[in-house]
Amino acid sequence: MDRSSGSGTDHIGYNALTQAAARGAVRAILQSVSKLDRLPGDHHFYVTFRTRMQGVQMADYLKDRFPEEMTIVIQHQYWDFEVFDDHFEIILKFSGVPQHMRIPFAAISRFFDPSVTFGLQFDTDTPIPEGQPVVIPVIGGSLANAAPPPPAAEPAEGTVVSLDAFRRK
Repeated sequence: MDRSSGSGTDHIGYNALTQAAARGAVRAILQSVSKLDRLPGDHHFYVTFRTRMQGVQMADYLKDRFPEEMTIVIQHQYWDFEVFDDHFEIILKFSGVPQHMRIPFAAISRFFDPSVTFGLQFDTDTPIPEGQPVVIPVIGGSLANAAPPPPAAEPAEGTVVSLDAFRRK
């Protein structure tokens, strides 16, 4: 048996497995709060996702406005929040108009809860292995001294913007 080190070839797929586990953590987090009328305590989530990835469903004008990535905030005003094995669905308002969104976990590039400085960043170039479940609920990471991600775009004139994300706690 050859146990030489330094070959550099990962035959197990550690990165892909770790990414799948972390996406499973996001799924478990969202599932734990999806049945609540509101998020507990000061918790709120910034979810950044790739808008053109297969399975993402959202209004075409939003995809045009955010052709690569978009960050949504799940905090006070959201409706019909449901979590499934491979995606979540939510209704959020954009310029006062409710929009239904379907976001696969594989499309998420960043997840952040600034109330407890917890975040995950995903390698968007690493595909989830075929047949690999995205439901492992325990692996995560924390970001010490992290700040909330910047807004995805400047709000349209007349849009109400919550300042909670910018306040010091």
